[in-house]
Amino acid sequence: MLFNSLSFLIFLPIVFFLYWFVFNKKYQNQNRLLLLASFYFYACWDWRFLFLLIFSIGLDYFSALKIEESRSKKAAKFWLILSIGINLGFLGFFKYYNFFTESFSDLLSGFGFQTNMWLLNIVLPVGISFYTFHGLSYIIDVYKKRIKAEQNFIDYAVFVSYFPLLVAGPIERATHLLPQIQKKRVFTYEQAADGMRQILWGFFKKMVIADNCAPLVNDIFNNYENQNPVTLIIGAVLFAFQIYGDFSGYSDIALGVSRLFGIELLKNFAFPYFSRDIAEFWRRWHISLSSWFRDYVYIPLGGSSGGLGMKIRNTFIIFLLSGFWHGANWTFMLWGFLNALYFLPLLVVNKNRQNIEVVAKDRILPTVKEFLQMGITFTLTCIAWIFFRAESVSQAFSYIGRVVKFDSFAVSQSFPAKVFALIVVMLLIEWMNRTKFHGLEIRRYHPVVRRAVYVFILFVIFRYANFGNNEFIYFQF
Repeated sequence: MLFNSLSFLIFLPIVFFLYWFVFNKKYQNQNRLLLLASFYFYACWDWRFLFLLIFSIGLDYFSALKIEESRSKKAAKFWLILSIGINLGFLGFFKYYNFFTESFSDLLSGFGFQTNMWLLNIVLPVGISFYTFHGLSYIIDVYKKRIKAEQNFIDYAVFVSYFPLLVAGPIERATHLLPQIQKKRVFTYEQAADGMRQILWGFFKKMVIADNCAPLVNDIFNNYENQNPVTLIIGAVLFAFQIYGDFSGYSDIALGVSRLFGIELLKNFAFPYFSRDIAEFWRRWHISLSSWFRDYVYIPLGGSSGGLGMKIRNTFIIFLLSGFWHGANWTFMLWGFLNALYFLPLLVVNKNRQNIEVVAKDRILPTVKEFLQMGITFTLTCIAWIFFRAESVSQAFSYIGRVVKFDSFAVSQSFPAKVFALIVVMLLIEWMNRTKFHGLEIRRYHPVVRRAVYVFILFVIFRYANFGNNEFIYFQF
């Protein structure tokens, strides 16, 4: 079930009505409703994988209880390793089996050994990377005694399978979400109203920006050999806004929907294309994944407490893992490696945390220096996105090679002025609200101005949105 589908627009009001007007006496009943709604939401994709989700929930629930009951560190570690091993085993099988098999076959072929490896026609369960990381963070937190093992199976199951975040995040922490699930929620108009604004902004970014960029990007990347450098540059820029509009749009809808139920999810995007360096970009892009790798990989490996060599090693590990998390393709690994290279100079000179505050704070416009910094960071990010979007490593290098050649200033096709105008509208609105929780948080403006903005956004959506039920990019991860 897609957020941008008619079925979801029917599903959501029904769950909302039952949640606040039928099951509102006890939060435990609301939790049961949320669990049933979440299971139905997930089963709409492929009901067979619902059993995998339930197994994963049961595994981590039971393992956490056993860890807490263990009388020795050795016994607790056994249940920790068992849970992590099974979770990663399922993730590895569904997501990486064919990748490792083909890579091993190619390696043997390079040494002159001809192989006939057995590949499987595996369907990737939607959201498996996200709900697996939910469970892993929980089980690790219980082992580290950061949180008590949850005794109530329903509450824990809601934490993992909560439908707004189930298939594409944000990746929640038990320490943040479980306490909200375990207490009575009270409906507040302001929270719900702001949730609706965030949903509206998410639909704008997904259906107007991302879905209008998508066909242009597909055409350029699929026919890159026949395109000239200017068109290829346009393709890379459009993909940068496609993936931003698509993924941050999903996150905005997820957070907004959750706020309708009185639950606050972790912020996943903080206007990343206004970043002044790559370190700031990664503090603002897919925040829940970046912070997950920081807390559960980078810091346990030693973080920044060791020497420069350890810092560099750990940085490359988390960026490569981030790339590998996204998919079974060497293009994602190179995307992660390239971002690590971008990050390296800042790390060496100890300036990776120099831009913590929002750009041009308390000012309308950035300085010339800030503008150039944002331009350079965006350019580097677009180059990396080429590897993320390309079907193969050779295609990515060939694409970049044709851009570097720059033998023509012409555009191979008509310039997509309408799409770029819509992107400018998005950027202007987000720039004016870059210190806020989301792009359409405009409560400080006069009511007439607010209503005018809402009407304008609705008009643009109905006039320019692609209503083709296009899937979100991150469903494949």
